[in-house]
Amino acid sequence: MRHLKFAPSWLRFLTIFLLTMGILFRFSNLDGKVFWHDEIYASLRISGYTINEAKQQLFNNRVIGKESFAQFQGANPEKSLNDTIMSLAKQDPQHPPLYYIIARLWMEIFGNSVTAIRSLSACISLLVFPCVYWLCRELFNVPLSVPGVAIALMAISPIHLVYAQEAQEYILWLVTILLSSASLLRAIRLEDELAEERQKPDLFAIWSLYAVTLAISLYTFLWSAFVAVAHGIYIITAAKFQFNETVRTYLIASLVAFLAFMPWITVVIGEFFQFLISADKTTIQSELIPIFPFLLMQLSRIFFDIDLSSENSLGYVIALAFLTLVAYSIYFICRATNYKVWSFIITLIVVPALPLILPNLIAGSIRASIEPYLIPSYLGIQIAVAYLLATQLYNESGARRSFWYIIMTLVIICGLISSKVSFQAETWWNKGINYSSPQVAQIINQSNRPLLIADALGNNYGNIFSLSYLLEPKVRFLLVNQKIPKIPDGFTDVFLLNPSDTWGKTIEKKYKLKTDIVYSDRYYSIWKLAKARNVRRRNISSNNKLSANL
Repeated sequence: MRHLKFAPSWLRFLTIFLLTMGILFRFSNLDGKVFWHDEIYASLRISGYTINEAKQQLFNNRVIGKESFAQFQGANPEKSLNDTIMSLAKQDPQHPPLYYIIARLWMEIFGNSVTAIRSLSACISLLVFPCVYWLCRELFNVPLSVPGVAIALMAISPIHLVYAQEAQEYILWLVTILLSSASLLRAIRLEDELAEERQKPDLFAIWSLYAVTLAISLYTFLWSAFVAVAHGIYIITAAKFQFNETVRTYLIASLVAFLAFMPWITVVIGEFFQFLISADKTTIQSELIPIFPFLLMQLSRIFFDIDLSSENSLGYVIALAFLTLVAYSIYFICRATNYKVWSFIITLIVVPALPLILPNLIAGSIRASIEPYLIPSYLGIQIAVAYLLATQLYNESGARRSFWYIIMTLVIICGLISSKVSFQAETWWNKGINYSSPQVAQIINQSNRPLLIADALGNNYGNIFSLSYLLEPKVRFLLVNQKIPKIPDGFTDVFLLNPSDTWGKTIEKKYKLKTDIVYSDRYYSIWKLAKARNVRRRNISSNNKLSANL
């Protein structure tokens, strides 16, 4: 790898340019996209309230304005940091508390706006660049070439831009994966260097950093346990399945990290058994989609993403092109590097993804909500592609070098186009349940004095909060905890959000009105109350048919 140790000046300038563009994209239009279901619940946990407390105060059969939602969407004087942790422990223990503690402290300083909470993720995402530089230095032992290309690719990667602008813990998780992985490789390198010099290593000094970073990663996201498994498999295979000093020390460091995480593991296990014996096992399920098209689209979104649907034929063509690039990158890195390098990349890509993919292979479908769990795989793929591109830029064959210059240029253009389209968009594929919130809000905002009526069943809680960020101050909400709401006078238009068949017919009968559907998709069903002579008769079966088609 000697020819990779010195990057040409143009590559340095290109890296700096793309890094600058990536930073600008991350901090642009932070409040422009839909504040959606998962972010709503993250903000609720940060506030320290439980969902039951929020429902009791909001769904009380009284007309309220959008300002009533604010206290449940960030730091507030009524709840403390301890309430934030307890809210997670009681109702959301699958999310460890580190990100929420940081976010609580951040919002106490910068406020509860969408820009404020998303700016935390944008700031954390800046740590990705020095961390990926460190990881590539430890993995390839080259100062600029491969790390520079890796930084450039990650700066304009659409998938990283998505999570850098999300009020959730995923971008922090990526940083902790990079830190723990680089710390692992550092510990192995220091042991090898001391062994060559015939010096006795200080194992505590060498491995303590890995134990700390792994514990931090576990307190960020539970799936870090599978990243630790990937590290373990890498260590054991690199030792040729011999129980040597490195394997023994790794196991001790990992055990220390898991012991440090034991308090939260106890909470998770206790809440799991409580869930099993509880009568209330209602969960909000995301969309099921075919597994192989899903994986193809996610692979493509690492490099190119303009929010194409899974049914779009152009999306499949693009995905197959990037699949070819990734497959060759993995083949090349396995052929061109030693076992200790390529086995680390392979285990990082494969091991954390297997628990997600294997159970769904038989069913043939997978839930769309698992995209963030593939972040370790995204990282491994990007490092493999970065190594291929950086290496081929020095190819002795002029024709091959020119070919890879073109490939790298196309990858960069795809990333820049994707980032520009993404940061300007109002909604995106990852918004899931609330992808259509802008259309719904536009319909309601067109009325002079609208009233939106909803109960707390199904997805309505998250939908109401998501809409509250998009609806104008003139819109009023009537959130009910009973089947038949009492509709006050003085509103020009009354809308019902996701009413059940029985609920809608009861309102029609009580107020001698008809309900007309004005919008419907998989997660939203908006009906408008009107006099019978002005609208068609409510037809639930047709609504169900429309939702099924969508």
